[in-house]
Amino acid sequence: MDQQHSLHASLQHTFAFDAFREGQEQTITQLLAGQSTLSIFPTGAGKSLCYQLTAIHLPHLTLVVSPLLALMKDQLAFLKSKGIAAASIDSTLTPQENQAVMGDIRQGKIKILMVSVERFKNERFREFISGVEISMLVVDEAHCISEWGHNFRPDYLKLPQYCRDLGIPLVLLLTATATRKVKKDMAKRFAIAPEHIVQTGFYRDNLDLTILPVTSQAKGATLVELIKQQQGSGIVYVTLQQSAEQVACYLSQHQISATAYHAGLDNDIRHNIQSDFMAGKIQVVVATIAFGMGIDKADVRFVMHYDLPKSIENYSQEIGRAGRDGLRSSCITLANLDGINTVENFVYGDTPEQEGIAKVVDNIRHEVANGQWELQINSLSNDANIRLLPLKTLLVQLELHQVIKPLYAYFAEYRYKFLQDSDAVLGQFSGERQQFLKAIVDHTQFKKIWGSLDIESLYQQYGCERSRVVAALDYLQAQGAIVLESKKITEVFAVNEAALSQPELVQTLSDYFLDKEEKEIQRIAALIRFFELDRCLTANLARYFDDQNAPEQCGHCSVCRGQVATLAYSSQPQMPDDTHLNSVLSGFKQHIETKTKQPPSLGTYCRFLAGISIPLFSRNKVRQLDGFGCCEQVRFQTIKEKVTDIVTGLT
Repeated sequence: MDQQHSLHASLQHTFAFDAFREGQEQTITQLLAGQSTLSIFPTGAGKSLCYQLTAIHLPHLTLVVSPLLALMKDQLAFLKSKGIAAASIDSTLTPQENQAVMGDIRQGKIKILMVSVERFKNERFREFISGVEISMLVVDEAHCISEWGHNFRPDYLKLPQYCRDLGIPLVLLLTATATRKVKKDMAKRFAIAPEHIVQTGFYRDNLDLTILPVTSQAKGATLVELIKQQQGSGIVYVTLQQSAEQVACYLSQHQISATAYHAGLDNDIRHNIQSDFMAGKIQVVVATIAFGMGIDKADVRFVMHYDLPKSIENYSQEIGRAGRDGLRSSCITLANLDGINTVENFVYGDTPEQEGIAKVVDNIRHEVANGQWELQINSLSNDANIRLLPLKTLLVQLELHQVIKPLYAYFAEYRYKFLQDSDAVLGQFSGERQQFLKAIVDHTQFKKIWGSLDIESLYQQYGCERSRVVAALDYLQAQGAIVLESKKITEVFAVNEAALSQPELVQTLSDYFLDKEEKEIQRIAALIRFFELDRCLTANLARYFDDQNAPEQCGHCSVCRGQVATLAYSSQPQMPDDTHLNSVLSGFKQHIETKTKQPPSLGTYCRFLAGISIPLFSRNKVRQLDGFGCCEQVRFQTIKEKVTDIVTGLT
């Protein structure tokens, strides 16, 4: 009873809330009883409070892993407004700010620290955090952990191991979107008992869902008409960056205050757009999926999909940004089949070819030394012609097949400059410590002001551990003696050479990606089926996310209003004629053979015609060739069937 009273007092005094929302008190009570918890609440239902309130009742640091910088900054601003000592360690901090944060954490002044999952790859951060007592690990947007969910991020799979390595006793996983399969997967990875999964209802009675079949030619005019019928601000989602710019321009021409938002814009511009939108200075943001996860605007009155979303999960998250204040809000999808190929092409672009997988496996075989393999991921991505995200997924699969095991990551290059006279700095130390620091300076090649440290030669001569060198440089920076920079992250893995030599390894990995590709394509097909349902959309959406308590008929979706959607192509996509295809593929083949001394694979030909970017194309300026993307309106499988016949004639 005393604890309950204490929690309610914190809720009122610190957060100025009179009562807990559904699921919050149960989550917090479980955590304070030492029970790791998975909490699944709808978007805008108060997930963050679960860790914020818990953190102030725990003795040590709460470490929060968040997928988005904007989300961290919003959370930090909120926490500081409530007088809670919180900080982040991220790429926007200066070295001095970084040192100040770490100093405050060491002294126990910070209750909540927010980081990205990628921060754990930084050896300086791991060195630091391993010396800090941590009460709880929080994983926000925890569906990123699961391969079966959307937005899967391979680095998240390493969080359970980080948690064990750091001896963190308590875990809280937070998400808004989890199917039954994803829910079980998340809980299993962190050994969360079924009775400690807290799930409130997914159903939201204030969202009005409409699927509106419309041709591509009529989309612009329809969008303008619909927005002018709305009150307040809204978000329009598109698939491509150029579409965001085009649609925002079109809306502006029709006297609607609209701005484009996408990952291609500078950070400062994106931040300003977010701020203006939050302040009501912009009515409509036309955005790719880059916009939204960090946006917590209560009065978004409408969310419209100009293009098809990537999946039911993405659709759910995106419409979930509407009506967080509980008031009626419109969610309208302008639907046809024209964009299905674009969504599918993202999937096909992320499926590595078997030749690329073989190159990665061969790289490990040829470069393993003393049972270890070192990786610089950008370089390997180019060599193997595999995009970064699927390459990270491949590395995780190699871990799961016990071929490699991550040991540590380090920066291959350290450089620094003295802010004080170097002799004076060394003069502050004596004995072996002074000798050690002098050895660091002696193994640094200075060019005018900045110097690059040769850690390898330092090790050979002095025999010191790398961690000691890093700790010493960090100490000098903390004392204001140097400015330190680090780059070229290198990951080090232990290699199981017996597992590496399995003859079926490459085929097994290739089959995994092809299976994943098929499931993603099925996910898109499931989205189309959902949009064409003749039964309540809202009820079926809730069932998809394992909410069995939603009403059978909501009364506020287009199906309940008697408007069942049938999606069609605005015009049937046409494949260019054989003469043209032969010509452009022949030119492409010649270009690639000149650059790589090898003919393109079948998959590479298909990606060329579909206009799908892969490292090989970026490296060899393929986008400038005649014919690149000439079949971008045609579905990939159709392209593949056509190209199979043509390529046989080219070889």
